Amino acid sequence: MPSVKVRASTILSEFEQAQSDLVGKAVILTYGKAGTVEGVWLDELHGLRISIRGHDGKWPVSTIKFPDSTP
Repeated sequence: MPSVKVRASTILSEFEQAQSDLVGKAVILTYGKAGTVEGVWLDELHGLRISIRGHDGKWPVSTIKFPDSTP
């Protein structure tokens, strides 16, 4: 398989894994919002973004913490 197809396949595989790991999990945003991850998107400008059930908007995945994680 040409290297471009291998890279694209790897990106899609990792995205699907991130989706499975995050959707349905409780998270806390650094903005103070908390809730359950409802969806995951790839944004060409910002990378991986998530939406939180009950809150409008999409946030970078880098802004979340899991409730059981320690600082």
